[in-house]
Amino acid sequence: MPIIPISEEIISLRKKLHSIAEVSGNEKQTSQYLINHFKSLPVTEIITEIGGTAFVVIIEGLNRGKNIALRTDIDALPINEENGFDYKSEQEGVSHKCGHDGHMAILTAVGEYFAKNPLRNGNLFLIFQSEEETGTGALKMLNDYKFQQLKIDFIFGLHNLPGYETSHIICRENTFASASVGLILKLFGKTSHAAEPENGNSPALAMAEIIQYLEKIVHSNTNLIDFSLLTTIQAKLGERAFGTTPGYAEVMATLRAYQNQDLDLLKNDSIKNAKAIATKYKLKLESNFTEEFSATVNSSDMVSIVKKAAQENNLKYQNLQNPFRWSEDFGYFLQKYEGAMFGLGAGKNHPQLHNPDYDFPDEIIESGVNMFIAIVNNLQKIYS
Repeated sequence: MPIIPISEEIISLRKKLHSIAEVSGNEKQTSQYLINHFKSLPVTEIITEIGGTAFVVIIEGLNRGKNIALRTDIDALPINEENGFDYKSEQEGVSHKCGHDGHMAILTAVGEYFAKNPLRNGNLFLIFQSEEETGTGALKMLNDYKFQQLKIDFIFGLHNLPGYETSHIICRENTFASASVGLILKLFGKTSHAAEPENGNSPALAMAEIIQYLEKIVHSNTNLIDFSLLTTIQAKLGERAFGTTPGYAEVMATLRAYQNQDLDLLKNDSIKNAKAIATKYKLKLESNFTEEFSATVNSSDMVSIVKKAAQENNLKYQNLQNPFRWSEDFGYFLQKYEGAMFGLGAGKNHPQLHNPDYDFPDEIIESGVNMFIAIVNNLQKIYS
């Protein structure tokens, strides 16, 4: 198949998006900039404000058929940028350190191509999703009535991957990226004078016991069926007041698992035992979960489509041996629609995602665009 070259305008668009980076839930300028761009193209419809700042561009085909969705994330991270180039982030402490600016540029170029070359059968939906980094954006879209009216048959997404050779395609059947969730445990006791600790109820021992239990939870739970991990990320006891025995403590942890059912087991086990420990020390416990991500589970048939697209574009395909330990809220789309997520190599020695010196490599935009075009065209051939 012919390789679609990437214009300087798309690279300029990527750099503009980089400069106006916005954190999850605040992507108004980013969305509007892209919406204005698509308004200049012969697209069928743009549905805005879906579950927040997200939007969908619709490009109708010539005849009825299967509807294909391609998704990109649009939010940035609360990380200060160390790069000094002209298009560095204009907002202090906010920058595109996960490459979502590049993902958006790829999907915009795909949209430009299909606006001029519409599908023979079915429609193309370009999903520009907000709030990926917090794990809330996909569910907000799925729960929005406007999105529910779209009759999606297949959905695909990509993510750039530093540490892999430039433009290599990385994918696997079944779980591609892990499920994860943040756990917050709050322990309430009673403060007292530090000279009279017996008059209070310090949560210190309970906090220590909870941390010890959490650190062993994966090894002690024999019902887990696949890789799981719990990482204690923060613990806080009282305040810096040397005359006071603390009455409050907080423990935070991240739970990860390749399988959604294993994550549920870890969640239930963590809360059950935290409650038991709090009761033992006569403390009140409050618990909640945050930033929950489903496992990203690829369809075997759709992974075959990805592999075929890589071959047609003369791109090296790598089968991922084990799922990634990081999470992606694209998994929520894959719970509802058949599809797949694949990785796009960003360079073996490229700065890692979420690093302050990371910047999306423009040389892989062309590979991402041509992968999506090939995927869409192959779906047309097979399912029309």
